[in-house]
Amino acid sequence: MKPVCLVVGAGAGIGGTVGKRFAKEGYHAVLCRRSDQDGLNTLVADIEARGGTASGYLMNAVQPDVIEERIAAIEADIGPIEVVVFNLGAQIGNRALADTTYKAFEIGWRMATFALFRVAATLCPLMEERGKGTILVTSATAALRGNDGQHSHAAAMGGRRMLCQSLNAEFGPKGIHIAHILIDGAVDAPDTLGKMLGPEKFQELRESRGMENDGLMLPEKIADTYYHIAQQHRSTWTHEIDMRSFSDVPWWNN
Repeated sequence: MKPVCLVVGAGAGIGGTVGKRFAKEGYHAVLCRRSDQDGLNTLVADIEARGGTASGYLMNAVQPDVIEERIAAIEADIGPIEVVVFNLGAQIGNRALADTTYKAFEIGWRMATFALFRVAATLCPLMEERGKGTILVTSATAALRGNDGQHSHAAAMGGRRMLCQSLNAEFGPKGIHIAHILIDGAVDAPDTLGKMLGPEKFQELRESRGMENDGLMLPEKIADTYYHIAQQHRSTWTHEIDMRSFSDVPWWNN
């Protein structure tokens, strides 16, 4: 039986690419995303064409019970989940306080913090019984600083970071590795940055900063780091890391 890597938020950028990386290394990748069945099918087919195995499911992680039910089904039908990649975004765009509705603020928290809590509440007891497990959590600079217009996003991502620290305090000594991975830069991803900018501006950015310039973070190289963290010996676990392109100004100087 293959070890299972569950990706929550498996788009065409970081999430799907990390899933491919783990599948390449012999994991069965379970890819979950909110929408785009065709894109999900493409990810699964790509993994299988490369000799790996994968399953894909549409899942709106803010809906009641869907996370809990999916984890239970994976454990029963596919195998024990050894690695979780929690890659849900929670960016609702820049909004002044007066333009941030209660619903908008809450949805950021539900995606960024509560969904991670639900994953941990369901899976950590199972990992504790097995004495091992890894939870890799994608994060952003909003987890470390609040900016103008980022009331929902900064509060939600800051909560995500503190939740990771609390989970590590409880479950690290029990053999479960939780890593908070801060992505401090623009990622060369068509379904995140590409959607935000539109296809023409995204291509212009790729030509000016990305491609051979290495100024955009490449999902394949990000995936290498995720896999490395998941394979670390417990005497040298990484609990928090930030990543950026060599040419980007770090968040603390920007």
